[in-house]
Amino acid sequence: MSITLFIEQVLNGLQFGFMLFLMSAGLTLVFGVMGLINLAHGSFYMIGAFAAAAIASWTGSFWLGLLASLMAAAIAGALVEMVVIRRLYKRDHLDQVLATFALILLFSEATRWLFGAFPLYLDVPAILSGSLTLPMGIVYSKYRLFIIIVGILIAIGLFLLISKTRLGVRIRAGESDREMIAALGVNISKLYTIVFALGAALAGLAGALIGSIQSVEVGMGEPVLILAFVVIVIGGIGSIKGALIGALLVGLTDTLGRFLLPALFGAFLDPASATSIGSAIASMLIYILMAAVLIYRPSGLYGKMA
Repeated sequence: MSITLFIEQVLNGLQFGFMLFLMSAGLTLVFGVMGLINLAHGSFYMIGAFAAAAIASWTGSFWLGLLASLMAAAIAGALVEMVVIRRLYKRDHLDQVLATFALILLFSEATRWLFGAFPLYLDVPAILSGSLTLPMGIVYSKYRLFIIIVGILIAIGLFLLISKTRLGVRIRAGESDREMIAALGVNISKLYTIVFALGAALAGLAGALIGSIQSVEVGMGEPVLILAFVVIVIGGIGSIKGALIGALLVGLTDTLGRFLLPALFGAFLDPASATSIGSAIASMLIYILMAAVLIYRPSGLYGKMA
């Protein structure tokens, strides 16, 4: 195994991690500020991917597709919050789970009705196609590097939004004491709609970005949603920093595990068995990581201790 190949896998892990960060950042905000269990968050990932693929196909512009993914997911998120979610804040978590699970079914069937059951494909623009030669002679995909850069910029933007703006102050205050900021005149309903739409937009962007790597199909958001829940459990509910660190840990653990373990078992077993056993154990690593973090810190790495 060469050092060049290992670094390429590290970059793949970072790309996967930043995609998970886009997915989990909005989810942890909704958890932290609203106290809401939203199983339908993966549907916004799917909506963003389908919006990007459809608009890019109609206009021939990948960039318009990305913009459409943000707008479509944000609008869908705002409508869902105002029509459905707003009625669930004072209900128990079981009602929230059932209602948002029903939304998954609704969005899946609506998407299948609009776009059909066959997958769509989103082409990478010419400027991002092909590979780039990095230091040490590493040849890496321009598009995957683009996803890493977008993830870094979004992370910086979110940190600035939360820490430096009036909206960020209100979000942090709403997380700590929503009754108090309501008494001070802040429109809680409007704040919740903005937070929910922002989280949905980030999920939609993640879906659009990954749509050029894999096919865009109905139900694509649910597997990623499971990983996003793992991320926020590791990072801590309500923490953007925790979502970033947790996402990178999960991305690197999953990618390097799938790369290194089959090679490790290959020293003792035949190639077919080594690949099978190594891949099976690698798929468990992120859950082992989550369990280890919870044993050390039950609230997550950056969550508030009870």
